[in-house]
Amino acid sequence: MHYDFDKMLDRTGTHAVAIEGPRSGKGFAPEPPKEGFDFIPMWIADMNFAGPQSVVDAIVARAQHPAFGYFEQSEEYARSIIRWHATRKGVTDVRPEDIGYENGVLGGVATALRAFSAPGDKVLLNSPTYIGFTGTMNANGRKMVLSPLVPDDEGVWRMDFEDMERKLRDENIHLAVFCSPYNPCGRVWERWEVERAMALFEKYECVVIDDEIWSDLVLCDRPQVSTQSVSRWAHDNVISLFAPSKTFNLAGLVGSYHVIYDRCLRDRMATVAQATHYNSMNVLSEQALIGAYSDEGESWLEQLLPVLRRNRDLACDYVDQRFEGVWTFRPEGTYMLFLDCAEWLAAHGRTLRQLEKAGWDVGVGWQDGAQFMGPTHVRMNLALPTSRVEEAFERLDKYVFNA
Repeated sequence: MHYDFDKMLDRTGTHAVAIEGPRSGKGFAPEPPKEGFDFIPMWIADMNFAGPQSVVDAIVARAQHPAFGYFEQSEEYARSIIRWHATRKGVTDVRPEDIGYENGVLGGVATALRAFSAPGDKVLLNSPTYIGFTGTMNANGRKMVLSPLVPDDEGVWRMDFEDMERKLRDENIHLAVFCSPYNPCGRVWERWEVERAMALFEKYECVVIDDEIWSDLVLCDRPQVSTQSVSRWAHDNVISLFAPSKTFNLAGLVGSYHVIYDRCLRDRMATVAQATHYNSMNVLSEQALIGAYSDEGESWLEQLLPVLRRNRDLACDYVDQRFEGVWTFRPEGTYMLFLDCAEWLAAHGRTLRQLEKAGWDVGVGWQDGAQFMGPTHVRMNLALPTSRVEEAFERLDKYVFNA
């Protein structure tokens, strides 16, 4: 089946945060544009594309039965995950008992925090960091210890392993969050980088919470490396969290899962999740995953990835060629762009808030990067039709960076 990624999806009336947020005035949404400009949603991380028909078909087929009572997880749910990990990730040792449902990846992070640390404990993360991690840490009373990523001489974001080790040692840290591919910077870690990070966590006896929600959205020639696959220790001490939500735009259905090979870790996660009674799968969420992790879902994904690569290249070429004083790493994964505007802000005597407002005024709904520990940064979602991405960057060129 051919999918049209050149058409802007009409989400009017669906209460989509990406579209309704600017009008609601709630949370951290962009402000509405000035008269004469339509709104281009490039902030919250969901896609403005129609998802695979196989997801719709699976949900509709189940919805034909009028009873939605208590249900048992189907065998096809686990089979779909096992097949997807084998064919898309090259991981062939996942068993049904290694899989556990999570009400969102952040729900899994929260469960792991409660299972393997106590309020006041310190947790190591890299920065810039995902705003969801920050909120989850704060809400659960854990203290973040941040180890900054550092661009190398070629502008590639790298972990500072010496800084990470110093903080693990000096702060007595035994729990870490690892993000792969990395949000918001878009790095797809090389195998040696994952191996070195896991060796550090092994040395300091850490449990690792591994967010791989973006692992299907790889835009470079290098495959994403499964964190649990790099060593025997990583296999047994890493809690890996996945979801079809970013890949197939299913966040509103709320359905994630973990892969945990060690029985002790699995049991502790299950005990905490069961104590809160929050972690029950939705029957339609189960069907959505089965529909997504199908041959049709895989075909849809293979058609999507070239569009995301094209949008990334268009956006990065604009930045490189037209926006003096702005720098960005060309993302290797995800569909997010993280613009460092420090030099531009200094040269023009503007604040980040003023820059963001200038974009919002002309309908470019980009996102405040300071919330992601990027004090001079803006975050942009490129999962739109290419014509909309091009229009957004033309407006930024004409009305913002070169006005």
